[in-house]
Amino acid sequence: MKTLLAISAIAITLGGALHASEESKTWDASEEAKQFVQDTIVLGMLASPYGTGWTDYDQLHTYFERARDNGITGHEMTLAAADMSFETLLEQHYHFRAPMAQQPENYLIVNETRDIEAAHIQGKTAVIWNSQTATILNGDLKKMALLKDMGIKSMILAYNDIFRTGSGQLAAYNGRDIGLTPWGKSVIDEMVRFGILLDLSHTGSKTANDAMDYMDENYPGVPYVYTHSVPAGLYANGPNATPKGCYRAIPDDEALRAAKSGGYVSPTFTEWMMDGVWPEDISPKQAADMIDYYVQLVGVDHVGIATDDMFSTELVVQFATANASMYDDGGYMIDAFNKGATGNGELAKILAAITDDLWARGYSNDDLAKIYGGNKMRVYAQVWEGKPPEQFLQEYPERLRLRQELRDGFYSR
Repeated sequence: MKTLLAISAIAITLGGALHASEESKTWDASEEAKQFVQDTIVLGMLASPYGTGWTDYDQLHTYFERARDNGITGHEMTLAAADMSFETLLEQHYHFRAPMAQQPENYLIVNETRDIEAAHIQGKTAVIWNSQTATILNGDLKKMALLKDMGIKSMILAYNDIFRTGSGQLAAYNGRDIGLTPWGKSVIDEMVRFGILLDLSHTGSKTANDAMDYMDENYPGVPYVYTHSVPAGLYANGPNATPKGCYRAIPDDEALRAAKSGGYVSPTFTEWMMDGVWPEDISPKQAADMIDYYVQLVGVDHVGIATDDMFSTELVVQFATANASMYDDGGYMIDAFNKGATGNGELAKILAAITDDLWARGYSNDDLAKIYGGNKMRVYAQVWEGKPPEQFLQEYPERLRLRQELRDGFYSR
Protein backbone atom coordinates (compact mmCIF):
# COMPACT_ATOMS: atom_id res chain seq x y z
CA MET A 1 0.00 0.00 0.00
CA LYS A 2 1.40 3.37 -0.95
CA THR A 3 1.80 6.01 1.73
CA LEU A 4 -1.51 7.73 2.41
CA LEU A 5 -1.98 11.48 2.54
CA ALA A 6 -4.30 13.41 4.81
CA ILE A 7 -5.24 17.02 4.24
CA SER A 8 -6.98 19.54 6.46
CA ALA A 9 -7.70 23.23 6.05
CA ILE A 10 -4.39 24.15 7.64
CA ALA A 11 -1.84 21.43 7.00
CA ILE A 12 -0.79 18.27 5.21
CA THR A 13 0.72 15.39 7.16
CA LEU A 14 2.90 13.03 5.18
CA GLY A 15 3.62 9.52 6.34
CA GLY A 16 6.98 9.51 4.56
CA ALA A 17 8.72 10.70 1.43
CA LEU A 18 6.83 9.77 -1.72
CA HIS A 19 8.72 9.38 -4.97
CA ALA A 20 6.28 8.43 -7.69
CA SER A 21 8.85 7.25 -10.22
CA GLU A 22 10.91 5.24 -7.77
CA GLU A 23 7.79 3.59 -6.36
CA SER A 24 6.10 2.78 -9.65
CA LYS A 25 6.04 -0.87 -10.60
CA THR A 26 8.25 -2.44 -13.27
CA TRP A 27 6.07 -4.71 -15.41
CA ASP A 28 7.17 -7.95 -17.03
CA ALA A 29 7.32 -7.97 -20.81
CA SER A 30 8.53 -10.16 -23.64
CA GLU A 31 12.08 -9.82 -24.95
CA GLU A 32 10.58 -8.95 -28.35
CA ALA A 33 8.68 -6.02 -26.84
CA LYS A 34 11.74 -4.78 -24.98
CA GLN A 35 13.75 -4.87 -28.20
CA PHE A 36 11.01 -3.09 -30.13
CA VAL A 37 11.05 -0.21 -27.63
CA GLN A 38 14.85 -0.06 -27.94
CA ASP A 39 14.64 0.10 -31.73
CA THR A 40 11.83 2.67 -31.91
CA ILE A 41 11.88 6.41 -31.30
CA VAL A 42 9.90 6.87 -28.08
CA LEU A 43 8.93 10.36 -26.93
CA GLY A 44 7.18 10.89 -23.60
CA MET A 45 6.11 13.90 -21.53
CA LEU A 46 7.80 14.81 -18.26
CA ALA A 47 5.99 17.43 -16.16
CA SER A 48 8.51 17.84 -13.40
CA PRO A 49 9.89 21.34 -12.71
CA TYR A 50 12.81 21.74 -10.33
CA GLY A 51 11.61 22.19 -6.76
CA THR A 52 8.15 20.80 -7.51
CA GLY A 53 8.95 17.35 -8.86
CA TRP A 54 12.63 16.95 -7.97
CA THR A 55 15.39 18.75 -6.09
CA ASP A 56 18.48 16.57 -6.43
CA TYR A 57 20.61 16.46 -9.58
CA ASP A 58 21.40 12.78 -9.04
CA GLN A 59 17.69 12.05 -9.09
CA LEU A 60 17.50 13.52 -12.58
CA HIS A 61 20.50 11.50 -13.79
CA THR A 62 19.06 8.28 -12.35
CA TYR A 63 15.70 8.85 -14.01
CA PHE A 64 17.12 9.54 -17.45
CA GLU A 65 19.67 6.75 -17.22
CA ARG A 66 16.83 4.32 -16.52
CA ALA A 67 14.91 5.78 -19.46
CA ARG A 68 17.88 5.43 -21.83
CA ASP A 69 18.57 1.87 -20.68
CA ASN A 70 14.98 0.95 -21.51
CA GLY A 71 14.81 2.59 -24.93
CA ILE A 72 13.10 5.91 -24.16
CA THR A 73 14.51 8.34 -26.71
CA GLY A 74 13.37 11.64 -25.26
CA HIS A 75 10.88 13.67 -23.29
CA GLU A 76 8.92 16.86 -23.59
CA MET A 77 10.20 18.47 -20.38
CA THR A 78 8.32 21.16 -18.50
CA LEU A 79 10.41 24.21 -17.64
CA ALA A 80 7.55 26.36 -16.36
CA ALA A 81 3.96 26.03 -15.16
CA ALA A 82 1.24 27.84 -13.23
CA ASP A 83 2.08 31.56 -13.00
CA MET A 84 5.88 31.45 -13.28
CA SER A 85 7.71 34.57 -14.42
CA PHE A 86 10.43 34.84 -17.04
CA GLU A 87 12.97 35.15 -14.23
CA THR A 88 11.73 31.89 -12.68
CA LEU A 89 11.94 30.26 -16.11
CA LEU A 90 15.63 31.19 -16.25
CA GLU A 91 16.15 29.61 -12.83
CA GLN A 92 14.36 26.45 -13.93
CA HIS A 93 16.39 26.33 -17.11
CA TYR A 94 19.61 26.57 -15.11
CA HIS A 95 18.66 23.74 -12.75
CA PHE A 96 17.96 21.43 -15.68
CA ARG A 97 20.99 22.45 -17.68
CA ALA A 98 23.44 22.32 -14.75
CA PRO A 99 23.12 18.55 -14.17
CA MET A 100 23.02 17.95 -17.92
CA ALA A 101 26.30 19.86 -18.18
CA GLN A 102 27.77 17.34 -15.73
CA GLN A 103 27.08 14.58 -18.29
CA PRO A 104 27.05 16.28 -21.70
CA GLU A 105 27.57 12.92 -23.42
CA ASN A 106 24.11 11.81 -22.26
CA TYR A 107 21.88 14.71 -23.32
CA LEU A 108 20.99 16.41 -26.59
CA ILE A 109 18.91 19.61 -26.59
CA VAL A 110 16.46 19.40 -29.48
CA ASN A 111 16.16 22.19 -32.02
CA GLU A 112 14.95 20.18 -35.03
CA THR A 113 13.51 16.73 -35.58
CA ARG A 114 16.89 15.52 -36.84
CA ASP A 115 18.20 16.06 -33.29
CA ILE A 116 15.69 13.52 -32.01
CA GLU A 117 16.96 11.02 -34.57
CA ALA A 118 20.56 11.79 -33.59
CA ALA A 119 19.76 11.20 -29.92
CA HIS A 120 18.18 7.86 -30.80
CA ILE A 121 21.18 6.77 -32.85
CA GLN A 122 23.68 7.82 -30.17
CA GLY A 123 21.71 6.58 -27.16
CA LYS A 124 21.32 10.07 -25.68
CA THR A 125 18.30 11.67 -24.02
CA ALA A 126 16.51 14.03 -26.43
CA VAL A 127 15.47 17.12 -24.44
CA ILE A 128 12.34 18.89 -25.78
CA TRP A 129 11.49 21.96 -23.68
CA ASN A 130 7.84 22.70 -22.89
CA SER A 131 6.18 25.55 -21.01
CA GLN A 132 2.84 24.91 -19.33
CA THR A 133 2.18 28.64 -19.01
CA ALA A 134 2.36 31.87 -21.00
CA THR A 135 3.06 33.98 -17.91
CA ILE A 136 6.79 33.55 -18.59
CA LEU A 137 6.39 36.30 -21.21
CA ASN A 138 6.01 38.82 -18.36
CA GLY A 139 3.47 40.59 -20.56
CA ASP A 140 6.04 41.20 -23.30
CA LEU A 141 5.35 39.46 -26.61
CA LYS A 142 8.88 40.17 -27.82
CA LYS A 143 10.11 37.57 -25.35
CA MET A 144 8.66 34.90 -27.61
CA ALA A 145 11.76 35.24 -29.78
CA LEU A 146 13.94 34.54 -26.73
CA LEU A 147 11.82 31.51 -25.82
CA LYS A 148 12.33 30.21 -29.36
CA ASP A 149 16.10 30.67 -29.04
CA MET A 150 16.06 28.95 -25.63
CA GLY A 151 14.48 25.94 -27.33
CA ILE A 152 10.92 26.18 -26.00
CA LYS A 153 9.02 23.94 -28.41
CA SER A 154 5.46 24.04 -27.07
CA MET A 155 3.40 26.21 -24.76
CA ILE A 156 0.13 26.08 -22.84
CA LEU A 157 -1.97 29.25 -22.64
CA ALA A 158 -3.57 28.76 -19.21
CA TYR A 159 -2.67 26.36 -16.40
CA ASN A 160 -5.67 25.46 -14.20
CA ASP A 161 -6.59 29.02 -13.10
CA ILE A 162 -7.68 32.21 -14.89
CA PHE A 163 -4.89 34.12 -16.60
CA ARG A 164 -4.53 37.02 -18.98
CA THR A 165 -4.76 34.55 -21.89
CA GLY A 166 -7.92 32.74 -20.72
CA SER A 167 -9.03 30.03 -18.30
CA GLY A 168 -7.47 26.75 -17.30
CA GLN A 169 -9.33 23.50 -16.73
CA LEU A 170 -9.83 23.88 -13.00
CA ALA A 171 -11.28 27.38 -13.32
CA ALA A 172 -13.62 25.98 -15.97
CA TYR A 173 -14.46 23.06 -13.65
CA ASN A 174 -15.55 25.65 -11.10
CA GLY A 175 -17.68 27.53 -13.65
CA ARG A 176 -15.22 30.32 -14.46
CA ASP A 177 -14.17 29.85 -18.09
CA ILE A 178 -13.73 33.33 -19.58
CA GLY A 179 -12.65 32.04 -22.99
CA LEU A 180 -9.71 33.14 -25.10
CA THR A 181 -8.85 36.79 -24.50
CA PRO A 182 -7.44 39.36 -26.96
CA TRP A 183 -4.07 38.91 -25.23
CA GLY A 184 -4.39 35.17 -25.68
CA LYS A 185 -4.89 35.71 -29.41
CA SER A 186 -1.76 37.86 -29.53
CA VAL A 187 0.20 35.13 -27.75
CA ILE A 188 -1.00 32.58 -30.32
CA ASP A 189 0.04 34.92 -33.15
CA GLU A 190 3.59 35.03 -31.81
CA MET A 191 3.70 31.29 -31.15
CA VAL A 192 2.79 30.62 -34.77
CA ARG A 193 5.29 33.23 -35.97
CA PHE A 194 8.15 31.52 -34.12
CA GLY A 195 7.11 27.91 -34.66
CA ILE A 196 6.12 27.11 -31.06
CA LEU A 197 3.46 24.40 -30.83
CA LEU A 198 0.13 25.29 -29.18
CA ASP A 199 -0.56 22.79 -26.38
CA LEU A 200 -4.15 22.84 -25.09
CA SER A 201 -3.61 20.54 -22.10
CA HIS A 202 -4.78 22.14 -18.82
CA THR A 203 -6.95 24.58 -20.81
CA GLY A 204 -10.64 25.15 -20.03
CA SER A 205 -13.02 23.93 -22.74
CA LYS A 206 -14.34 27.35 -23.76
CA THR A 207 -10.84 28.81 -23.88
CA ALA A 208 -9.55 25.76 -25.74
CA ASN A 209 -12.34 25.82 -28.31
CA ASP A 210 -11.92 29.58 -28.77
CA ALA A 211 -8.20 28.97 -29.36
CA MET A 212 -8.97 26.21 -31.86
CA ASP A 213 -11.45 28.49 -33.64
CA TYR A 214 -8.80 31.20 -33.81
CA MET A 215 -6.19 28.79 -35.16
CA ASP A 216 -8.58 27.31 -37.74
CA GLU A 217 -9.66 30.75 -38.96
CA ASN A 218 -6.28 32.47 -39.00
CA TYR A 219 -3.74 29.64 -39.39
CA PRO A 220 -5.46 26.81 -41.25
CA GLY A 221 -3.15 23.85 -41.63
CA VAL A 222 -1.15 24.62 -38.48
CA PRO A 223 -1.76 21.78 -36.00
CA TYR A 224 -2.38 22.06 -32.27
CA VAL A 225 -2.10 19.29 -29.69
CA TYR A 226 -2.90 17.91 -26.25
CA THR A 227 0.46 16.71 -24.90
CA HIS A 228 -0.86 15.03 -21.72
CA SER A 229 -4.61 14.72 -21.32
CA VAL A 230 -6.75 11.83 -20.08
CA PRO A 231 -9.76 10.91 -22.26
CA ALA A 232 -12.91 11.82 -20.33
CA GLY A 233 -15.02 9.45 -22.40
CA LEU A 234 -13.09 6.39 -21.24
CA TYR A 235 -14.20 6.85 -17.63
CA ALA A 236 -17.50 8.70 -17.95
CA ASN A 237 -19.73 5.64 -17.48
CA GLY A 238 -17.67 3.75 -14.92
CA PRO A 239 -19.52 2.57 -11.80
CA ASN A 240 -17.30 4.65 -9.50
CA ALA A 241 -17.03 7.74 -11.71
CA THR A 242 -17.56 11.07 -9.96
CA PRO A 243 -20.46 13.23 -11.19
CA LYS A 244 -18.24 15.82 -12.89
CA GLY A 245 -15.29 13.57 -13.68
CA CYS A 246 -11.66 14.58 -13.32
CA TYR A 247 -11.10 18.20 -14.30
CA ARG A 248 -7.89 17.22 -16.11
CA ALA A 249 -9.72 15.02 -18.62
CA ILE A 250 -10.74 16.32 -22.05
CA PRO A 251 -14.01 15.58 -23.88
CA ASP A 252 -14.01 13.66 -27.14
CA ASP A 253 -14.92 16.68 -29.27
CA GLU A 254 -11.72 18.48 -28.27
CA ALA A 255 -9.57 15.47 -29.13
CA LEU A 256 -11.32 15.21 -32.50
CA ARG A 257 -10.65 18.88 -33.25
CA ALA A 258 -6.95 18.50 -32.44
CA ALA A 259 -6.74 15.51 -34.78
CA LYS A 260 -8.62 17.35 -37.54
CA SER A 261 -6.02 20.15 -37.32
CA GLY A 262 -3.33 17.54 -38.02
CA GLY A 263 -2.22 17.42 -34.39
CA TYR A 264 -2.23 14.66 -31.81
CA VAL A 265 -3.53 13.77 -28.36
CA SER A 266 -1.38 11.96 -25.81
CA PRO A 267 -3.00 10.20 -22.85
CA THR A 268 -1.11 10.52 -19.60
CA PHE A 269 -0.64 7.42 -17.47
CA THR A 270 -1.20 9.37 -14.25
CA GLU A 271 -3.15 7.47 -11.63
CA TRP A 272 -4.98 10.26 -9.81
CA MET A 273 -6.54 11.50 -13.08
CA MET A 274 -8.18 8.12 -13.83
CA ASP A 275 -11.62 9.06 -12.58
CA GLY A 276 -13.44 6.34 -10.69
CA VAL A 277 -10.49 3.94 -10.99
CA TRP A 278 -7.56 5.58 -9.17
CA PRO A 279 -5.30 2.50 -9.21
CA GLU A 280 -2.38 2.08 -6.86
CA ASP A 281 -0.32 0.98 -9.86
CA ILE A 282 -1.62 1.69 -13.33
CA SER A 283 -1.41 -1.53 -15.31
CA PRO A 284 -0.19 -1.95 -18.88
CA LYS A 285 -3.75 -2.88 -19.83
CA GLN A 286 -5.14 0.35 -18.34
CA ALA A 287 -2.50 2.40 -20.16
CA ALA A 288 -3.21 0.52 -23.38
CA ASP A 289 -6.94 1.18 -22.86
CA MET A 290 -6.21 4.93 -22.97
CA ILE A 291 -4.15 4.62 -26.14
CA ASP A 292 -6.73 2.37 -27.79
CA TYR A 293 -9.59 4.70 -26.82
CA TYR A 294 -7.92 7.61 -28.56
CA VAL A 295 -6.95 5.50 -31.59
CA GLN A 296 -10.56 4.37 -32.03
CA LEU A 297 -11.70 7.99 -31.64
CA VAL A 298 -9.22 9.99 -33.75
CA GLY A 299 -7.19 7.42 -35.69
CA VAL A 300 -3.74 5.94 -35.24
CA ASP A 301 -2.05 8.90 -36.99
CA HIS A 302 -3.05 11.32 -34.23
CA VAL A 303 -2.15 9.63 -30.95
CA GLY A 304 1.00 9.90 -28.82
CA ILE A 305 2.02 8.90 -25.29
CA ALA A 306 2.86 10.76 -22.09
CA THR A 307 3.35 10.10 -18.40
CA ASP A 308 3.17 13.56 -16.81
CA ASP A 309 5.71 12.18 -14.36
CA MET A 310 6.37 14.37 -11.32
CA PHE A 311 8.95 12.17 -9.53
CA SER A 312 7.92 13.19 -6.00
CA THR A 313 4.30 13.24 -4.85
CA GLU A 314 5.35 14.95 -1.63
CA LEU A 315 6.60 18.00 -3.49
CA VAL A 316 3.47 18.09 -5.64
CA VAL A 317 1.28 18.21 -2.55
CA GLN A 318 3.42 20.96 -1.04
CA PHE A 319 3.15 23.01 -4.23
CA ALA A 320 -0.61 22.49 -4.46
CA THR A 321 -1.00 23.56 -0.84
CA ALA A 322 1.12 26.67 -1.30
CA ASN A 323 -0.97 27.57 -4.38
CA ALA A 324 -4.34 26.57 -2.93
CA SER A 325 -6.43 28.89 -5.10
CA MET A 326 -4.91 27.36 -8.24
CA TYR A 327 -5.72 23.83 -7.01
CA ASP A 328 -9.19 24.51 -5.62
CA ASP A 329 -10.61 21.18 -6.74
CA GLY A 330 -12.69 20.35 -3.68
CA GLY A 331 -10.07 17.87 -2.55
CA TYR A 332 -10.27 15.75 -5.73
CA MET A 333 -6.53 15.20 -6.18
CA ILE A 334 -5.79 14.60 -2.51
CA ASP A 335 -8.74 12.21 -2.26
CA ALA A 336 -7.31 10.26 -5.21
CA PHE A 337 -3.91 10.20 -3.47
CA ASN A 338 -5.58 8.85 -0.34
CA LYS A 339 -7.04 6.04 -2.44
CA GLY A 340 -3.47 5.11 -3.36
CA ALA A 341 -3.23 6.79 -6.77
CA THR A 342 0.05 8.58 -6.07
CA GLY A 343 2.09 7.45 -9.07
CA ASN A 344 2.15 7.07 -12.81
CA GLY A 345 3.16 4.61 -15.48
CA GLU A 346 6.80 5.56 -15.98
CA LEU A 347 7.62 4.71 -19.59
CA ALA A 348 10.91 3.00 -18.73
CA LYS A 349 9.05 0.55 -16.52
CA ILE A 350 5.79 -0.03 -18.38
CA LEU A 351 6.10 0.65 -22.12
CA ALA A 352 7.41 -2.79 -23.16
CA ALA A 353 4.46 -4.41 -21.35
CA ILE A 354 2.08 -1.94 -23.04
CA THR A 355 3.63 -3.03 -26.34
CA ASP A 356 2.77 -6.68 -25.65
CA ASP A 357 -0.80 -5.66 -24.80
CA LEU A 358 -1.23 -3.56 -27.96
CA TRP A 359 0.24 -6.31 -30.13
CA ALA A 360 -2.35 -8.69 -28.66
CA ARG A 361 -5.06 -6.21 -29.72
CA GLY A 362 -3.84 -6.32 -33.31
CA TYR A 363 -1.64 -3.22 -33.45
CA SER A 364 1.20 -3.46 -35.97
CA ASN A 365 4.77 -2.32 -35.48
CA ASP A 366 4.09 0.58 -37.82
CA ASP A 367 1.10 1.60 -35.68
CA LEU A 368 3.19 1.58 -32.53
CA ALA A 369 6.07 3.47 -34.15
CA LYS A 370 3.60 6.25 -34.97
CA ILE A 371 2.08 6.30 -31.48
CA TYR A 372 5.39 6.12 -29.62
CA GLY A 373 7.06 8.96 -31.49
CA GLY A 374 6.37 9.18 -35.21
CA ASN A 375 3.17 11.21 -34.93
CA LYS A 376 4.84 13.75 -32.68
CA MET A 377 7.78 14.07 -35.05
CA ARG A 378 5.46 14.70 -38.00
CA VAL A 379 3.79 17.56 -36.12
CA TYR A 380 7.13 18.88 -34.86
CA ALA A 381 8.50 18.97 -38.41
CA GLN A 382 5.43 20.84 -39.58
CA VAL A 383 5.37 23.45 -36.80
CA TRP A 384 9.08 23.87 -36.03
CA GLU A 385 10.43 23.55 -39.54
CA GLY A 386 7.48 24.40 -41.79
CA LYS A 387 7.70 20.97 -43.45
CA PRO A 388 4.41 19.80 -45.02
CA PRO A 389 3.17 16.57 -43.39
CA GLU A 390 3.07 14.75 -46.71
CA GLN A 391 6.76 15.54 -47.23
CA PHE A 392 7.64 14.20 -43.79
CA LEU A 393 5.60 11.03 -44.38
CA GLN A 394 7.25 10.51 -47.76
CA GLU A 395 10.75 10.88 -46.30
CA TYR A 396 10.17 9.07 -43.01
CA PRO A 397 10.38 5.39 -44.12
CA GLU A 398 13.79 5.93 -45.71
CA ARG A 399 14.97 7.96 -42.71
CA LEU A 400 13.71 5.15 -40.48
CA ARG A 401 15.74 2.56 -42.39
CA LEU A 402 18.86 4.71 -42.43
CA ARG A 403 18.44 5.57 -38.76
CA GLN A 404 18.37 1.91 -37.77
CA GLU A 405 21.47 1.18 -39.85
CA LEU A 406 23.29 4.07 -38.22
CA ARG A 407 22.16 2.98 -34.76
CA ASP A 408 23.30 -0.60 -35.38
CA GLY A 409 26.65 0.67 -36.60
CA PHE A 410 27.05 3.08 -33.70
CA TYR A 411 26.55 0.32 -31.11
CA SER A 412 28.69 -2.23 -32.94
CA ARG A 413 31.80 -0.05 -32.64
